[in-house]
Amino acid sequence: MSLIDRRTFLGELGLGAAAVTTRPNRTLLAENERPNIILILADDLGWGDLGCYGQKKIRTPHIDHLAAEGMRFTDCYAGSPVCGPSRSCLMTGQHAGHTRVRGNNAFEGGIVRGRTRRMHLTDDDVTVGHVLRKAGYRTCLVGKWHLEGYNTQATPLDRGFDEFYGWQMTAPETHAPVYYPARRFINRDIIDVRGNENGSRGTYETDLCAQHATDFIRKNAGRRFFLFLSPTAPHDPLIPPPDLGPYREEPWEEPFRVYAAMVSHLDRAVGHVMRVLADLKIDDNTVVFFASDNGPRSGPRAELTRVAEFFDSNGPFRGYKRDVYEGGIRVPMIARWPGRISKSEVSAASWYFPDFMATVAELAGGEAPGAADGASIAPILLGRAGQLSDRFLYWEFFEKGFEQAVRWRIWKAVRHAPSAPLELYNLALDQAEEHDVAGSESRVVATIEEYLKTARTDSPEFPVTHD
Repeated sequence: MSLIDRRTFLGELGLGAAAVTTRPNRTLLAENERPNIILILADDLGWGDLGCYGQKKIRTPHIDHLAAEGMRFTDCYAGSPVCGPSRSCLMTGQHAGHTRVRGNNAFEGGIVRGRTRRMHLTDDDVTVGHVLRKAGYRTCLVGKWHLEGYNTQATPLDRGFDEFYGWQMTAPETHAPVYYPARRFINRDIIDVRGNENGSRGTYETDLCAQHATDFIRKNAGRRFFLFLSPTAPHDPLIPPPDLGPYREEPWEEPFRVYAAMVSHLDRAVGHVMRVLADLKIDDNTVVFFASDNGPRSGPRAELTRVAEFFDSNGPFRGYKRDVYEGGIRVPMIARWPGRISKSEVSAASWYFPDFMATVAELAGGEAPGAADGASIAPILLGRAGQLSDRFLYWEFFEKGFEQAVRWRIWKAVRHAPSAPLELYNLALDQAEEHDVAGSESRVVATIEEYLKTARTDSPEFPVTHD
């Protein structure tokens, strides 16, 4: 992988941007060793929702098998506790204090009293799609983008992807009803979804995404490709797939049966993708990542909280979606590449979504912009390096004022306002973040506070209101 400055990168793509720093080149794989790359990103799936992460009630055999054939990470983090900025971090390689989209809504006139609006990636933003397309990959997004705001010129096709099959906020009919959409984007065209005409419920969104994904794989099996498969499941509303399967007979409340069925249906879609890779005999040359965009949903409706509690969706952690505690940002992450990534490996390496761009750029022999914050974990995946322990991971979140979080080594710091004191937790002893040790760890607090002075840059769309 090499990292070049953003001006040079976008200039070669015919785009413009401000100058940034550069970092040196490193080649990890020979040209003929570079894999196809698939990222499957669930929506609001909790760390504890999968069998391979300890779930006892929901059946996820295909994802569990993926973990058994690859590497399962215990300490991987989303870019944000909500989907828009998390996906922005994932796509741009920048953390939440640098990336363009820092919240599901941008703010005007201050955080508390501000009028909200959607933010989008601009022509100046380099995405994973740009990086891999420039490296010779055919790039495709299936499902949820969530980085266009309401700008019709900020679609995936305008941000580095060659093909797009999914929905956008600019065309509500492509996402309504949520799990049985009447229409869908096929690149720039909007087409009717067979089986969902006139309010019918014939084609479930998860199945639709899996079908588009496997069609793309079959069409591009003879060349290198990057597929970003981003279904909506199991994001609320809780709308069941056509068949509740084994949960129909469970003596649970209806929302519990529906949620379990949604997760298992997602699992079945993963299995469908993996079978197609095997049938085409390209699974050994394809690295597959599976993750979730943030922690599980809890509230504002009581049933969502009860669902998350019933399934222990956040695992042993504190908090849920919209929290900068571990339950809101620590997510499942699995990586499989037969013959390259060791089977049944469990890694405690601490990494997060901004690292994804650098990682896949290195695997693909591509070039990531120097403004990216992430570090490549490709050597960890391939068994050539240990931990990425001595660095800071950073988050910020605006919906409850201005909150920040930092992970450094075994330490996790949380601050709920610009002038608020830091909370500090020792994750090696207290992964539930129950015991604030800031008072007895003054050196650690001082180190993190010094980092926070320069961790972020200001954004006019996401202003920080100081006390």
